[in-house]
Amino acid sequence: MESYLASAIKQFEYYRSLGDKTFEQLTFDELKKEFATDSNSIAIIVKHLVGNMLSRWTHFLTEDGEKEWRHRDLEFEDTYSAKQELIENWDQGWNCLFDAIKPLKDLDLERIIYIRNQGHTVTEAINRQLAHYAYHIGQIVFLGKLLKGEKWQSLSIHKGNSSKYNVEKFSKEKERRHFTDDL
Repeated sequence: MESYLASAIKQFEYYRSLGDKTFEQLTFDELKKEFATDSNSIAIIVKHLVGNMLSRWTHFLTEDGEKEWRHRDLEFEDTYSAKQELIENWDQGWNCLFDAIKPLKDLDLERIIYIRNQGHTVTEAINRQLAHYAYHIGQIVFLGKLLKGEKWQSLSIHKGNSSKYNVEKFSKEKERRHFTDDL
């Protein structure tokens, strides 16, 4: 189970890095761009993720993951006044998550925690949040790519380079490592 926790942490770090690398490519105006009425800008998605992270991971093992102080509907109102504010909030959410998950031990994984009074093992709760964050960070990356067009710097294997990438990977000896170790 220790490898599960290490893997989950690596996955969270990977998704955080995708967001970080997207933000680096965008201006504040681009982060706030909404493509259609009632759609979410990257800034709004970030605000929602941060609200979710703070609610879910604060006192993770001892309190319900949906905190009374959370006002989820307000997360969909864009109130950021600067890119630095957005990034500081993003960092606060991730720090809350890592402060909660990194001290966990394998014995904690079967403990029951609650989200909106629904019981989850810690493993189930981690999986739930990992999937939720991957979903929204995929949206962030996709919107970033739409905004930058040809100026987008790919965050994965560049189009048309899969064969070259595979040749490089298969030229090395087999070894046990996480796919993000080379990123």
